[in-house]
Amino acid sequence: MSQPDNPAPKAVYVKSYGCQMNVYDSQRMADVMGAEGYREVATPEEADLILLNTCHIRERAAEKVYSELGRIRIIKDEARAAGRKVMVGVAGCVAQAEGEEIVRRAKVVDLVVGPQSYHRLPDLVARAGVSPGVVDTEFPVEDKFKALPATPEAKTRSRGLTAFVTVQEGCDKFCTFCVVPYTRGAEVSRPVAEVLAEVEKLAAAGVREVTLLGQNVNAYHGAGPDGSEWTLARLLYRLAEVPGIARLRYTTSHPREMTDDLVEAHGDLPALMPYLHLPVQSGSSAVLKRMNRKHTRDDYLRLVDRIRAARPDIALSSDFIVGFPGETDADFEDTMDLVRRVGFAAAYTFAYSARPGTPGAEMDGHLEEPLKTTRLHALQALVTAQQHAFQESLVGQTVDVLFEKAGRKPGQVVGRSPYLSPVQVIGPSSVIGSIVPVRITGAKTNSLDGVLAADDHMSAVHAAE
Repeated sequence: MSQPDNPAPKAVYVKSYGCQMNVYDSQRMADVMGAEGYREVATPEEADLILLNTCHIRERAAEKVYSELGRIRIIKDEARAAGRKVMVGVAGCVAQAEGEEIVRRAKVVDLVVGPQSYHRLPDLVARAGVSPGVVDTEFPVEDKFKALPATPEAKTRSRGLTAFVTVQEGCDKFCTFCVVPYTRGAEVSRPVAEVLAEVEKLAAAGVREVTLLGQNVNAYHGAGPDGSEWTLARLLYRLAEVPGIARLRYTTSHPREMTDDLVEAHGDLPALMPYLHLPVQSGSSAVLKRMNRKHTRDDYLRLVDRIRAARPDIALSSDFIVGFPGETDADFEDTMDLVRRVGFAAAYTFAYSARPGTPGAEMDGHLEEPLKTTRLHALQALVTAQQHAFQESLVGQTVDVLFEKAGRKPGQVVGRSPYLSPVQVIGPSSVIGSIVPVRITGAKTNSLDGVLAADDHMSAVHAAE
């Protein structure tokens, strides 16, 4: 008598919202379930386990999750009708903030897990399989990173030449507009040895560029091998020594944590890319005080001067919130003036929206939506013009490009400049995985066109002949 076929491995689909840290967390969730025999799939329709890794920063974040859950309910119902069981989990910051409310409002959800507890996913899935409605939004005592399985080398290779590594989590700043201290907890830094081991494994799997992540990544103070606390700068110097790692980045930074040694690292470390995301939030010192940002407008401008003195070719991006409670016309003009003075390569701009439970939500002086919208559009127009000007400034320059993949057009390859801009050239696929000089020939809003410098040189030689 023939033996029954082995059942196909179960499948997991993870949808990530928001920041780069959520991308990293989503990959690690897939790794956790991969260690339990789940294969990762690209669509929810294929999955036995659907995980939404949510972000609470954007406006109406929770409502967008509930809307997505409505679509997933249809997938789950269709699977049930076909005799297949699908489980649904909500993870991340909305999960942490909403907790039991998610299970109450969305019966499709089997489990809810906060960002500090996803290493417990296998147990939560098992429990939810017996009794749906499991919620784990505690801040566990154990270190989740020590509990996470190693990412298989084949999986790392499939994810490409660049990788994120979380080195710091949580926030102690308590900006009055922000939910992060409540959803991610207090600032915690991973030990140096743990970070180094992860980066070395990434390098062994072919990763060439690593971005260090943290809610306040430059507040990093991880334990070094000798027990002393290392700064982010010291960690960067050490990671720059890892064979195979050619590029380093970090995000997101707080202006108050840009220490002298970190500023100096931008001048000293060729591997540290000349692109820095440094959120200011407002150009008005009065608004910054109400935001509890702990820096002034002048502090930020002086910091920019110091960074540019250390690394003259650095490009800056930032975050701005317009229409914070009490913001006057003069306050908004201070923001516009700061943008003109600094000159940003890019910026993320938002109209203030109150987050329940934050001090800002309880402040007097909330602005009408039409006024916030008007100010936002004015700021966006200025920022967009600066972004275009920065892109155009690269035309004619030769920049190093890390080529990552084939492009959409025949013979095209695509990589990223030191400034994170996608760069498209016609060239051989053999350049993928390499850093190659490219002369920029054209600029679009979000990408650049170029020619390989070697081809450009040979064209000039042939023309001279």
